[in-house]
Order: sequence, then C-alpha cells, then structure tokens
Amino acid sequence: MPNITIDGYPIAYAEAGSGPPLLMIHGTLGDQRSWAGQMDAFGAKYHAMAVSLRHCWPGEWKDAGDFTIARHTADIAGFIKALGEGPVRLIGHSRGGHIAFRVAQHHPDLVSDLVLLEPGGELDETLGGAAPAGKQGAAFARGAALIGEGKTEEGLTVIAEHTGGPGAWAKRSEARKDVNRDNARTLLGQVNEQRKPYSRSEAEGIRIRTLLAGGDQSQPQFGVILDALEKAMPNATRVTIPKAAHSVQADNPAAFNAAVLNFLEKR
Repeated sequence: MPNITIDGYPIAYAEAGSGPPLLMIHGTLGDQRSWAGQMDAFGAKYHAMAVSLRHCWPGEWKDAGDFTIARHTADIAGFIKALGEGPVRLIGHSRGGHIAFRVAQHHPDLVSDLVLLEPGGELDETLGGAAPAGKQGAAFARGAALIGEGKTEEGLTVIAEHTGGPGAWAKRSEARKDVNRDNARTLLGQVNEQRKPYSRSEAEGIRIRTLLAGGDQSQPQFGVILDALEKAMPNATRVTIPKAAHSVQADNPAAFNAAVLNFLEKR
C-alpha cells in the first residue's frame, strides 16, 4: 500500500489509473476503502487516489490530540504538494467534505475543482446556524461516550442513525460495518476537536469551481448545509443523487460517479 509521509506520519492511500490527479477524502469512521465504488470509474480518466486520514485504518489509533480538522487539512495540503502533480480535483465526503472546504479556503492554489459531498459540520449565525454546536455535536458526543465505554456497536449505531436515519446501522453491509469498526476509536479524538462552523465570508471566499452533492434520502441537516453553501459560494452548482442517503457514494455509486465525471468534464 503506497504512502506519503507528512510531518512524520505516513498517509496511506489507494490509487488507480493515470492522468490528472483526483483526490478523495473520506468521512467520519471511514478510510480509503470508503471510495471503493469510485476507484475504477475515476481511474479510467484520472490518477484517482483515496487517502486514509491520519490515525485511520490502516494506521494505528493513538490518542495524541491531533485528530482535528486543522491537522488533517495540513496533511491533505502537504500530501498534494508532495505528490508533485499540480492542483488536484478534490472530493470530500461528510467530515472529509469539511476538510476539503478548508483546503480550498486556505490553499486555493492546490485545488482545480472541488466536490463537496454532504459536507459535515455546523453553520454559524451568518449562514443561519446557531452556536454552540447543535444536534450533530450532541449525537457524536453520545456515540463517542459509548465507544469509550467499550460499547462499540451501540456507539456506531448512534452515529449511523444520526447520519442515515432509523435502522441505518442494521441496513449496512458487513463490509461497511467493518470499516466503521476499524475506525471506531477515532471518534474519541474527533468529538473533542472543537470544529469551527462554516461562515458566510469563508464560503464567499472560495471561488474554485464547486459541485455540491447530496442524496435524495438524506437526513435534513445535510440539506440545510448544502442550501446555505449553495447560496454563498460564488462558483457552485448543485446535484441531488437519487436512491441515496448520507453515504451517497456507496448507496448509488453509478449515479454519483456519473455526476462527478460530468461536472469535471464540463470544466
């Protein structure tokens, strides 16, 4: 498995194909395997890469206090620079979407096109949100507490149902559950990261061509974020993927892949 060392940590990734670079960032409780359904389709036209964020599988979880948006944003920026292939087409899902947003915000020269797939987090008051963190923060705190007590399945169920609705954990394939189990303890770091909410000025400042994507069966909180970003980001377009909840790229990979490739080819 290839890796690139960033600030002393080996960032592992999967890759397929050749051509212009395309980089994918997974969400909470995920890793590079979260993009299995995209590798062949994207690899047919691009040098497709799916990273595993610091401390996610196949890495080892260590409660070092560095499982934060800021640390992962720096890792992704460092990864792109070390790759040496120029600006990337950057795709982020959920928490990975938040990281992709921050990379585009702070390192616009490293991103040619941006895809935010139901980016996670909260909105601040300028985008119609409320501080402190709302339902997402509370749900993640409950899940992390259960995982910390050794009740891993119960904790993962809380997170799955918050993001995917009632019964979401039971509906997942064993392969997807195993990815979540392998990364369960990363939630202990994430829950304390004090993630900054999105603001209007930040969204308006990202002028990179952006695709905002969501599922037609997703929980309402993700649509609220997409609505706010769509209104604020000056170069954004929106697509809704049918027959998909929050794990859009896994729920309907064919439709998601087609939408992304169509967006990139229109550049």
